Amino acid sequence: MEENRKNNRVRSIPLIPLRGLTIFPYMVLHFDVGRERSINALEEAMVNDQLIFLVSQKDIEINSPKPQDFYQVGTISKIKQMLKLPGDTIRVLVEGISRAKITNIVQETPYIMVDIEEQDYTQETEMSHEIEALMRGVLESFEDYIDVSNRISPDVLIAMNEIEVPGRLADTIASNLVLKPTQKQDILEAFKVADRLELIYKFILEEIQILEIEKNINNRVKKQINKVQKEYYLREQLKAIQKELGEDEGLVEEVDKYKNELKKLKLPKDIHEKINREVERLLKLSPSSAELGVLRNYIDWIFNLPWNKDTKDRLDLKLSAEILDEDHYGLEKVKERILEYLAIRQLAKSMKGPILCLVGPPGVGKTSIAKSIARSLNRKFVRMSLGGVRDEAEIRGHRRTYVGALPGRIISSMRQVGSKNPVFLLDEIDKLASDFRGDPAAALLEVLDPEQNSDFTDHFLEVPFNLSKVMFITTANSLDTIPRPLLDRMEVIRIPGYTEEEKLKIAERYLFPKQIKDHGLAEEQVQISEKATRDIINYYTREAGVRNLERQIANVCRKIAKRVVEEKVKTVRVMPNNLDKYLGKPVFAYEMINQKDEVGVVRGLAWTAVGGDTLSIEVTPMKGKGKLSLTGHLGDIMKESAQAAISYIRSRAEELKIDPEFHENIDLHIHVPEGATPKDGPSAGITMATAVISALTNTPARKDVAMTGEITLRGRVLAIGGVKEKVLAANRAGIKKVLLPMENKKDIDDIPENVKKKIEMVFVDHMDQVLEHALIRGENNEG
Repeated sequence: MEENRKNNRVRSIPLIPLRGLTIFPYMVLHFDVGRERSINALEEAMVNDQLIFLVSQKDIEINSPKPQDFYQVGTISKIKQMLKLPGDTIRVLVEGISRAKITNIVQETPYIMVDIEEQDYTQETEMSHEIEALMRGVLESFEDYIDVSNRISPDVLIAMNEIEVPGRLADTIASNLVLKPTQKQDILEAFKVADRLELIYKFILEEIQILEIEKNINNRVKKQINKVQKEYYLREQLKAIQKELGEDEGLVEEVDKYKNELKKLKLPKDIHEKINREVERLLKLSPSSAELGVLRNYIDWIFNLPWNKDTKDRLDLKLSAEILDEDHYGLEKVKERILEYLAIRQLAKSMKGPILCLVGPPGVGKTSIAKSIARSLNRKFVRMSLGGVRDEAEIRGHRRTYVGALPGRIISSMRQVGSKNPVFLLDEIDKLASDFRGDPAAALLEVLDPEQNSDFTDHFLEVPFNLSKVMFITTANSLDTIPRPLLDRMEVIRIPGYTEEEKLKIAERYLFPKQIKDHGLAEEQVQISEKATRDIINYYTREAGVRNLERQIANVCRKIAKRVVEEKVKTVRVMPNNLDKYLGKPVFAYEMINQKDEVGVVRGLAWTAVGGDTLSIEVTPMKGKGKLSLTGHLGDIMKESAQAAISYIRSRAEELKIDPEFHENIDLHIHVPEGATPKDGPSAGITMATAVISALTNTPARKDVAMTGEITLRGRVLAIGGVKEKVLAANRAGIKKVLLPMENKKDIDDIPENVKKKIEMVFVDHMDQVLEHALIRGENNEG
């Protein structure tokens, strides 16, 4: 037969395409045949010399392959055994004999017949140094492959070592390797033994490398699985032990629940690891340990914070403007600032929240503005009052080492509101205090600094919480008591007091409907005239805001409610002539404050925490030794203003026609009668100077003139603050003319037009001009 293989190299033979299989020479293989053409080819082979040509199919999905669908190189094989199976399937056992290449397709039906050119058998046995070296390398690497793969019996290696024919060794090893079909075909197509051995060597080395990586991965996965199994086993043991001891058997389930919740939170890696460690500590603590309760409380706080919960902003400028106008009358600057913020949010999605500080007297609606901002933005609202807070832990929380430790009120409020982007109102920031427990204002610096609050760390939590999406709004009556570093982080928006007209509109639009509803009345049951409302504003309240006005309106509604119940009246009309029935006699009078022009009595204007106010400064000269007495509720700066006024008068005594020696023989007593309201500031300087000059020159001061301004030793008049509030106070008091520093001319734009029409505003830059307007100089007066 070997002689035939050497000489008869070209022959015709039936062909069977194999799906997913490759057969090598010297290899024994069994497979099932079910396709009709393949069965016909088998029958043809059995009739002749039992030889069949087996080639691999390129695509195993093709059921009726064409010549282009199978490889051109295959293996001549001898059929050793055939067994018919149920379902017209034949199981065949074949042995590979030698390689061959298709030269011609003879026929395709009823079976495929091809002409083949068989491999030259003599080169299978050729030996050279190169082939011997390759054989050794292949055998060594095959040994390593057996060690790594654990798929081949070591006995195979013994059989391999006994094969001396290079071609047979190559094919036998190839048949034992787990390779891709394309790699097996490459080996089959290598007719030269050296090429074949080299290919096998390369594939074995690659497979060894892949198998080692696979082994490492398997070991790693196995370790993890073993760890999980071990943990599960230990937990089950722990459950059993706890059950026997009658202790808290639900602790393990609780830890599992916490871990599942932790996965859902999607926290940054460092925070996730920290919380995971704390959760795992629960299992290590004794159920009777006091620390277990502390740890549980800490974990509950962590899981109840809005780490990833927020509300979607309503970025509709028109709708927001309507909401702000609906809730508040006036306050144009505040509304404009909020709409600017909304416009920027539409353009820049990631802008940090601004820190607004609403400054104004009580009752002007600072808190309600913050609520309206939250409503217009479609955000949740949370309020925290800072009045009287003097412990730093109120802001930053207590460390967990303390008994009864809790987070600060910032974190508590964030948990309460359940959103990471609320409107957060810090009320009464000017009322913060400090003592031995720390400075809360310093702790607020981190909260209100846009560059720092993205990593705000509460002492209790010990992990950073992002506050950068929170819109902080603070309120204050005065900026004087707010520490400068804290004030520097906020954008100040001043809310001045309301004018009479504004109060009237607020009462009609908001206060009356609210109080009528709160007192269970119907709108048709109460009729209040505009004049009656003005009288309530002017004669029963004196304030910058509308809080007392609302109280008086509530007082009226209570009396009306009583009449409706007792007298069964359908409608109650409140007019100016019957207003005293509901509110009693007028509390304030607004006729001219000074009934006549007096010597040494001058009206000044002051700004206080409750808005603008008027104050009467009286000066009485007496024989003495030049002593200066100051009485009234005056601050240090106001006393210094009095000293500056006296020094100015002494320097101008001759020009003012005052005795140059008055400071040696005349005692001066300066008194501010409205002593209940503390006043401090330099703005009463020109008022005191005018009153002293009026007293020393015996010149009356005009009763309908009020003034404000700081005085220098040279008589210059310097700018002051709170112009609008002071002018409004002058208007309430019935003043006809107001003297203001020239530098404050820019501030009159804020004053309502109806007030400007009632009051003459004169701007001065020197005391000489003040005296011209304030003093009544006549023939009978020395001045």
